[in-house]
Order: sequence, then structure tokens, then C-alpha cells
Amino acid sequence: MGRGYMVEEAVERYLSSLCSSSPLTGLLLGQSSAQRDFVVMATRTPQREVCPLTPSPRDTLDMEWINEHARQVSRMLPGGLSVLGVFYISDAEAKDTLITLRQLVFAVQKSISRDLLWLSGDDDISERVTLHVNSTTRKTFCRTFDVRDPKSTAKPADWRYQSGVCGSWPMVWSCVEVEIPVSLPPRGARPGDLETSLQEGLKLWAQQIERGTFLLDGRKISEDTELTGPTKRNVKQSLQAQILTTPVCPGEQVPQVGASGGRVVLRGAVHTRAYLHGNKPTARLAEKALKRDLLSTVALRLNMVLEELMETQERDRLSLPTRVMCPLRGLGVGVCDYRFSDEGPLEVLDRLKEILDLEVRQEDLDHTQEEEAVTVETQPAPTEGVQRSELQAAVVPPLKPQGRSYIGAAMATVMALLAAAAALLYLDD
Repeated sequence: MGRGYMVEEAVERYLSSLCSSSPLTGLLLGQSSAQRDFVVMATRTPQREVCPLTPSPRDTLDMEWINEHARQVSRMLPGGLSVLGVFYISDAEAKDTLITLRQLVFAVQKSISRDLLWLSGDDDISERVTLHVNSTTRKTFCRTFDVRDPKSTAKPADWRYQSGVCGSWPMVWSCVEVEIPVSLPPRGARPGDLETSLQEGLKLWAQQIERGTFLLDGRKISEDTELTGPTKRNVKQSLQAQILTTPVCPGEQVPQVGASGGRVVLRGAVHTRAYLHGNKPTARLAEKALKRDLLSTVALRLNMVLEELMETQERDRLSLPTRVMCPLRGLGVGVCDYRFSDEGPLEVLDRLKEILDLEVRQEDLDHTQEEEAVTVETQPAPTEGVQRSELQAAVVPPLKPQGRSYIGAAMATVMALLAAAAALLYLDD
């Protein structure tokens, strides 16, 4: 028998409800462990609104659309949750769908990996699951592929439904203070130059976070320490964390070469959280999941801001997106979205429905973890010499280090608030 999958019963009901709309594809979401994987959610690929001029056959898959949906879903998952694989619902025989499922799972993994700021470690699980559901008989056919191996062949897997799979998963959270300078390409630069500048700006900061000291409830504990929690089912454990980092030395900074279109500095306190599976989670798992969530949420928001900055004709006004958490009723885990200051709860609800196929009520949204989005404005720049234009806004004062200097810190009595300040420095030739 191959890899085992413990699947939330709600996933079975969801897949069954989709059988009448076959053929269709979707994603399986959850968390991996060394012994088995846990599937807690499934979400179908939404219909594409803009149809091509020449409609494709009904059974032809739109790989570009499927990959983009996978990227959007991955961005809405907090630490510990990820895309574990794909499902395909059709009336075809299971053996006839293996090639399609293999293409799907490799393409989706490649699409998601492009946004990651870290390299997979030896302890990361590389097997991804594929599931075919026959829309007529409702029979399931489960196989896995090793996405690190391009020549990987299908392996059998054990797919079992169970209630309360993630009801008592521990949650680890932190409020992390960040300060990240990013050099911008000059006006009129190619779109690829913006992505390159973003990656360079995030590289050193990501290395700081990865090397940072991880504390749980104010203590440094061994990586192999098991995080024991409540023994009762559906009783959650919440752990407060800190990520202590050493400031970058001048010699470690990468010098700026070539023309520059200015600089953005992102400062503020960011809420980060991760969910840990209930199969003897360790401090090492908590550290990896929380740090990766921090890298993902900051990189995504910085990318959103810079894209707006490069696209808009008016650079004197920027909205910095805040993270909106959405706990899922009855599951014990949650998802998230990002909201600009000119957006309301209805936009968040619409995205949760469109991307994750979730019916969420407005009162389920949690806006309290981060402050309302900050709109920052520029001051008129001098006309001679060095042109300087500043965007500043301070909503939450910086956390004061005690003893060792650090960027990230967990607040003892309040949840995280997002404070952001950006600075653009335009240099003439």
C-alpha cells in the first residue's frame, strides 16, 4: 500500500455535489506529514468568464486557467496548508484519466512553485495526490506522483474519509515587524524588471528570517520537541511565537547597479499564523510553517503594491493591502484574503466564493488581526538636484527591541496590526 490520506468527510460531500457538473477539475488542500497526508478542503476550478473565439471541446482542459487558479488558491492559504494535489471528475474510466491527472498535478505544482521564496528541503514531502471521481458511479481512484521526478510514475494510495480531521490542530501565530527596502526599475521598464527587483529586495530579508531564532511562548526549545496540546477532540491549542533576527551587516547588502526608478521601503507589523497537523507536531514543523507563511504573505503584498505602483499613472497615492482571516466553521482551520483600503467585505466574500467556492457570511471575516489599510501620499518633489518623494504613514509604533535587536516579535497582549510606510527616492540622471 502506498501513501495514506486522511480526508475530511466534508470533502466527500463536496465532491459528490460536483458530479452533476462533470467534467471538471479542482484542487485538494491540506497538510503533509512524514507518515500520511491530511486533506481538509477541496475546491473546483471556476468557469472562465471570457471564452475563446473558438470554443474547445467539452473534455479539453484549459491548463493556463487551471494553473492560474492554483496560484490564486495557494496565496489564500495560511501557513501549514498547501495544495496537496488535484481531482478530476468525469464519466471516463479511471485508467483512461491517468495521463490527464499526471499532466495536471505537474503543471499545478510548477505554477505554484514560481511564487515561493524558499527551496524545498529534504524533509519536504514531494508526493502529490491525484484523484479521479467517476461522475456516474461515484467511485474514486487515487494515485500519487513524485513531482521532483519528471519521470515519476503513478503509485497507489489509500484514500479514507474521516470526521474531525483538523478539528483540534494547534495554531501558532506571531506579530512580526518588518522593514524591507526594494529598488524599483526606472519608468518604462519591462514587466520582468519589476519582478527581478522584487526578488532581489526580498532575498536578503528572506535569508534573515530563515536564519532567525524561533521562540515559542518566549522560550527556545529543541526542534524535536513535540507540541503536546489538549487531549479532547476539537479543543484547539494556540501558541504565541517570536522570530528574532540579526540586522543585515553592510557587507551583506547587494550594491545597486544601473539605473534606478526609486525605492520602496515596507515597514510595519504583520500578522502571521500557521496550522499544525495533529500527528505529533514538533517545534521544527511550527518554525518552518510560520516562517514560510511570513515570507509568503509579505512577498505577496509587496508584489501587489509594486504592481499597482508601476501600473498607475498617479504615484502619489498607494493603498497597502491588509490580511483578512476567515476561520472555516466546523473545520478548525481557516483561509485568508487581502483587501485594499477602497474595498469592502463584499469584495472579500466574492473572492472567497469565486476562488475557493466558499459560502461565507460577513460576520465570519476577521479584520481584527491587522489595522485597516493605510493610504499613503507623496509630498511634492524638488525640481533640482536629487528628486525626493516620500510616502509615509505610521499607524502602529514600531515594537521596541529589548536586549538583542530583532525585526520580528510577538505582542504579548494584543493581536497583530498592520502598519505600513513606503518611501520612493527618485534620482535624476
